[in-house]
Amino acid sequence: MAENKNSTQTHKAHGPWQHIIGFALSIILTLLAVWVALYSTLDHSVKVVIIFIFAFIQAMLQLFMFMHMTEGKDGKVNTSGILFALFIAIIVVIGSYWVMEIGHMNHLM
Repeated sequence: MAENKNSTQTHKAHGPWQHIIGFALSIILTLLAVWVALYSTLDHSVKVVIIFIFAFIQAMLQLFMFMHMTEGKDGKVNTSGILFALFIAIIVVIGSYWVMEIGHMNHLM
């Protein structure tokens, strides 16, 4: 019973700071992606790669800051859950990008 109480106190010790820091970093990454997309003079393909990198970093940030991926048994990360989520996210992102590019090409014709 004492172990349960200590783990509950440890969980509450994080406070809202972890969420505030995660939120601030998410806002910063989003603003950086917007700046790259709208105001940089980089080539289109370089912009897309940079935005994908920012999106990947933000997804990992949100998994660890908001979804508490390290608060499982013994502080271990749920690797299979992360790999499955990564697989689905890659399919959704690449599929969405592909559909938008095809739609853009058809719009120009």
